[in-house]
Amino acid sequence: MTVEGRLADGRPVRVELDGPRIAAVTEIRDAPDALILPGLVDIQVNGYGGGDFNADDLSTGDVVELVRELWKRGTTTLCPTVITAPEDKITRNLRVIAAAREADPLVRHAVPALHVEGPYLAPEDGPRGAHDADHLRDPDIAEFGRWQEASGGLVKIVTLAPERAGAVDYIAELSRRNVVASIGHTAAAPADIEAAVRAGARLSTHLGNGAHAVIRRHPNYIWTQLAEDRLAATFIADGHHLPADTFTAMLRAKGTGRALLVSDSVALAGCAPGDYTTPVGGRITVREDGRVTLPGGELLAGSGSSLIECLAWTVTRTEVELGTAVGLAAANPARLLGTGRGRIEPGAPADLIVTTPDLSVLHTFVNGVPVHSA
Repeated sequence: MTVEGRLADGRPVRVELDGPRIAAVTEIRDAPDALILPGLVDIQVNGYGGGDFNADDLSTGDVVELVRELWKRGTTTLCPTVITAPEDKITRNLRVIAAAREADPLVRHAVPALHVEGPYLAPEDGPRGAHDADHLRDPDIAEFGRWQEASGGLVKIVTLAPERAGAVDYIAELSRRNVVASIGHTAAAPADIEAAVRAGARLSTHLGNGAHAVIRRHPNYIWTQLAEDRLAATFIADGHHLPADTFTAMLRAKGTGRALLVSDSVALAGCAPGDYTTPVGGRITVREDGRVTLPGGELLAGSGSSLIECLAWTVTRTEVELGTAVGLAAANPARLLGTGRGRIEPGAPADLIVTTPDLSVLHTFVNGVPVHSA
């Protein structure tokens, strides 16, 4: 199978697929007015289009349907993200997602790992975000073991607040198990963050969000994470979570090699504007501009955008060029997961998307299999 178009750097190419691998990338004289990009890799996805990885009644069919829905939006690899809840709910949903992978080989390929965001987060308003305060608790490595038993060892990212009791020892144990400990939803003092990094924390979750509306000018937990070169950082570039100038400054500080785009999309992402009631978060409003909020205020309840919409916002509203932005949404998160994806070159996995110049998805290939055509 062959696909023709232009790469993110503008070169017209023919990409030849041989089963699950890219066999060749050949420059040609001319190409259709389409972009060929590596499939996007989203390491923080709560839900999309009405589907929710945190639903009380999540089924294997729901998981498959949600993953396939995201393929239509160019996300070929994702980490379903399970958030703060009672332990029995977390373990149940991890078990269901793992079962869905076993039932569908392409879903298994598309879901190489799982992300648990919480329940070990700061209880304060602001840092807590939309997480349920009733179920926040201190880190427990025995509970993590039960997550891994339920998921078949698939939990590869855990977001937690390093100021919680026992967090440093917990982070050190995750590091020994080759699991990414990510700092997020925190009100930590700089010393707590520094201790977490020494213990092995490698990532900051949606840096600049899950924070107080008003914080001390300096020092504070955002500056400390931005300055720490041992921490990569994820950013929600949807136009609502971070203003363009803030995102630009943070990206310059962190550097494009240590920055990753995530959607943090929730179940109502992609849904029509209106008021909804959801199992996670309760009453939620989707506004005309796509902003997803808790009622009666401006507090965000996750993102209403898919990762390709975040990519489009990045290249249209900031100075980041397309090739660099694609790296933030594909190669960098793929490297964190150790999958080898996010590249268009001979031998690379055949996960790619064909889009219009404005990044509307035309075709999606997962493991060399066509899974979507607009």
